[in-house]
Amino acid sequence: MRIGVHVSAAGHIYEAINRAQALGVNTMQIFSRDPRQWRRGRLSLEDIEEFKKRRAKSKIAPIFVHVPYLINLASPYPVLYRDSIKAYIEDIKEAEVLGIEYVVTHMGSHKKAGEDIGLKRITSALNMILKRTKKSPVKLLLENTSGSGSWLGYTFEHSRRIIDGLEQKNRVGVCFDTCHGYAAGYDLATEEGYKNTLSQFDKIVGLQRLMLIHLNDTKDTLGSRRDRHEHIGKGKIGKEGFKRLLRDKRLKNVAFILETPKDSDIADRTNLALVRKLAGA
Repeated sequence: MRIGVHVSAAGHIYEAINRAQALGVNTMQIFSRDPRQWRRGRLSLEDIEEFKKRRAKSKIAPIFVHVPYLINLASPYPVLYRDSIKAYIEDIKEAEVLGIEYVVTHMGSHKKAGEDIGLKRITSALNMILKRTKKSPVKLLLENTSGSGSWLGYTFEHSRRIIDGLEQKNRVGVCFDTCHGYAAGYDLATEEGYKNTLSQFDKIVGLQRLMLIHLNDTKDTLGSRRDRHEHIGKGKIGKEGFKRLLRDKRLKNVAFILETPKDSDIADRTNLALVRKLAGA
């Protein structure tokens, strides 16, 4: 079973490997650069080689890179749209040289231009990105959102519509965030709700496309549309909800990454210990 944490890549990117190893995880997620700024420079060859060297020794796999928050592939604004596509391509190329398998992205905000327009724009953007990186082995994962404001991705139908419009469908999968899903109205807390959620996902998107689950409890009620992560078992989804998810045999090949609050030095260790217990590991 693959259970990991989003770890910091502060300092040198290869230090993220050591931080993951210290937690005893076998998969991980990082931001390869500051998530709230545009790229200021490229990784040095020395950092790239050291990352690959430490990763090989650690046997951590797979590794996921989350794109920065500034990227918006659904933007109606030409300059931001163009810059987002350019930055996304750079992120894919960087992931490739690092030997990282997946790039995770939110589906973007239509900024009140309308969902149909936003979905068409992200689909067009992804087609351009996939075409210009067609030889890359790096796969892209569409992450669901809570649906606040003008954000796309709060329904499984959004993922389906985007994937249907792609020319290279084989390089695109899905990441499901439990906090976002619950906030969007998908009940993961009850047995019946969980059963219905997985059934809908399989029918609309297909469980074979689910590569990653972000494990996050939530501070807010079902359908709140509010994205506020909570420690595992301390939010509205609860321990039983996560136990059900972690022991679902249909998800045995899916990676689980914690993005829970880092409000203490032991927060990640505490959440990991509970997740392993709930999983029966």
